[in-house]
Amino acid sequence: MQEVCPAARNPKDPFPAKAPSRPLRRRGEGTIFTGSAVAIVTPFTETGVDFDKLEELIEFHIANQTDCIVICGTTGESSTMPDEEHKSVIKFTAEKVNKRIPVIAGTGSNDTAHAIELSKYAESVGADGLLIVTPYYNKTTQKGLYLHTKAIADSVNIPIVLYNIPGRTGGLSFSLDTLKELAKIPNINAIKEATGNLSFVANIAAETDLNIYSGNDDIIVPVMSLGGKGVISVVANILPKETHDICKLYETGETEKSKELFLSLIKLINTLFIEVNPIPVKTAMNCLGYKVGPLRMPLCDMSDKNLETLKNVLKENNVKCLL
Repeated sequence: MQEVCPAARNPKDPFPAKAPSRPLRRRGEGTIFTGSAVAIVTPFTETGVDFDKLEELIEFHIANQTDCIVICGTTGESSTMPDEEHKSVIKFTAEKVNKRIPVIAGTGSNDTAHAIELSKYAESVGADGLLIVTPYYNKTTQKGLYLHTKAIADSVNIPIVLYNIPGRTGGLSFSLDTLKELAKIPNINAIKEATGNLSFVANIAAETDLNIYSGNDDIIVPVMSLGGKGVISVVANILPKETHDICKLYETGETEKSKELFLSLIKLINTLFIEVNPIPVKTAMNCLGYKVGPLRMPLCDMSDKNLETLKNVLKENNVKCLL
């Protein structure tokens, strides 16, 4: 008798290769980090990565209580990094951090095989977790998104943070049903939720056991009020201690102090997104004296008007270079 394709047994089921059922882990079990993870910039020279400066930044963040480093993400300009450079930055960061705090490596791709290759490499050189963005440009269906993500998860043993950012992926977003299925895969641990949709965050919190990290600095406290574990942050590049403190205060029950600190920074946070990230934050770091080098095209210098706004807001907030 011919075997029936599993997908054919239920034509309404978009997930033909479901993960085996397992008891729900309690949210927080196996958490990679709580608090503030910096989506760290990659310092460049005109010819490559400035590894001396990257080491300075790593030590700066550890000294200022950053809870985790996310390397080669959006803010790190990974999309303009050739594979060998991308890999060398992950390896360098993992070695320099040396397990003092977790390192999460951005290894997502719109090519499943490429994402698997990068993910296996990152695991082999000591990354503590992986950040996996949804496929961009070619995109896929929810079934394809499930299969793509499952294939990556099955290729490694370290935790995976799903990266939901439809504003950068042509509108492709994990549906709640897809997240519920992916959450059954043991090493799919968390989600960086960057839709800005608090209703969606609430539904993820209610219906999955994924650890939730805000992917937007302007909603850190609202996400934590829904059970979020912290933030993967852009503003932490220039205010690491303050970003850590917002999360730590909330986590330890000092919610009013957390809210006050968060709101005191909201104008600066918004200003860091007046142009495409990471243009403003990298520009701010260079204005403040961090010397993190140029942006890579197609990213370009800020407009004069926006640069003036950025400088004024940095001054209003008394932000200084701490290196």
